Amino acid sequence: MDEKIKTVFPEESVLKNSDKYSVFSGFSIPSFVKDWLIKMFTDENDELDENGLKRFITNNLANNQKHVKGTLITDNKEVTLLARIVVEPDIKTGKLRFSVPDAGLKMNECEIPDYVVRDNPELKGGEVWGIITLDYLIPSGKEKGVILLEKFKSFKPYSVDVDYFASKRNQFSLMEWVDFLIRSMEYNPDGFDSFTQKLLFISRLLVFVEPNLNMMELAPKGTGKSYVFSNLSKYGWVVSGGTVTRAKLLYDISRESSGLIQQYQFLALDEIETIKFQDENELRGALKNYLESGSFTVAKYKGDSNCGLMVLGNIPLDENKKPLNKQYFANLHKFFMDPALLDRFHGFIEGWYLPRMREELKIDGYGLNVEYFSEILNEMRRVPEFEIVVQQLLDIPLKADTRDTKAIIRISTAYLKLLFPHVRTIQDISKEDFEEYCLKPAMHMRGIIKHQISLIDYEFRNELPDIKIK
Repeated sequence: MDEKIKTVFPEESVLKNSDKYSVFSGFSIPSFVKDWLIKMFTDENDELDENGLKRFITNNLANNQKHVKGTLITDNKEVTLLARIVVEPDIKTGKLRFSVPDAGLKMNECEIPDYVVRDNPELKGGEVWGIITLDYLIPSGKEKGVILLEKFKSFKPYSVDVDYFASKRNQFSLMEWVDFLIRSMEYNPDGFDSFTQKLLFISRLLVFVEPNLNMMELAPKGTGKSYVFSNLSKYGWVVSGGTVTRAKLLYDISRESSGLIQQYQFLALDEIETIKFQDENELRGALKNYLESGSFTVAKYKGDSNCGLMVLGNIPLDENKKPLNKQYFANLHKFFMDPALLDRFHGFIEGWYLPRMREELKIDGYGLNVEYFSEILNEMRRVPEFEIVVQQLLDIPLKADTRDTKAIIRISTAYLKLLFPHVRTIQDISKEDFEEYCLKPAMHMRGIIKHQISLIDYEFRNELPDIKIK
């Protein structure tokens, strides 16, 4: 597999092992940034300039620089940082403001000039990572001093072409391709017990590739839930603990700013049993509307998004590693004990079948650069042919429940994107493969949601429409 990956993806793959990545020990950096840096400091012989990389991180990583503001003001010279910045449009002034949380730079102190935005459209709003160069514009007359973002270099070392990526699929068997995906998730496929377990593991990527897909996963601690959603893509955000408000999630009326749902492609609510929800009834109503239609209304503001929602929680198991309670949602926050809300989630991942993190699951070999991998997954969200193929393959009864149908189509489409990215027409995939690896898991995941809701409210029927292959 090492030779195959290196040959098929010569520019996009990277050698990953604990020796190379030990250089990041003590630094809090997501995987997509680590891989970008590894590539930046690795020569054509796969030799890493470890000292150069260490110097760069030490001198430029934002959370190492505690005196940025003082340096800018007193020394009157530019400062270059490797940083996560948060951008918000200021409606009142028409300017783009930004903050660098790790370096203590606040939104009202920082501004992005128009010429920088023209060259970097990703700076129009939301969170982005990159190498930034800052300068201080001293006060003049009535104008206050301001920190300017003079230069920006994003973590996009590749031109991302989904068709190029998809064309490589035919050089792998299905089993090899699944192993390849797991390696690109920074895990060692040889550490899994079975192909079935591998397929379940990559189901965590479903929300990465399919718009408005809403999923739940309950699993014991230590199975890597948080890692996958925190480290593999800058297009997602993880809320872990704390309080969730309508303003934070959907729209902040007082600040006239969009919430997380409009800033990211997927949002993971982690450790869901510990999260508190403010104004529960109001938030639940708004969230129901969003999960159903992809749009919401807060006061006079109407918003829409293709952000998917992933709910992650822990679940107690018995000695046989099965849930203690047949009602899986029993330990969820009471906010979710609403059958109508639960019914808007498309599928459920049985995380107790996944392995706990152990040494043999750490990757030691070639995989895709995480930055490239995350860009490909994100671009797949916009390829319409996948859903068209799914619609053409499925025979859906006229009396099928619409929510069930929507859920099964979306999950099937997401699996098709992950496992068979080269498919563009129904002639590109066998009906047997589609049924076994796309439709069946989609039916199973939706079936769990239906069954669990029926245990809470007997008025909800525990049955799925008889959706088949044409």
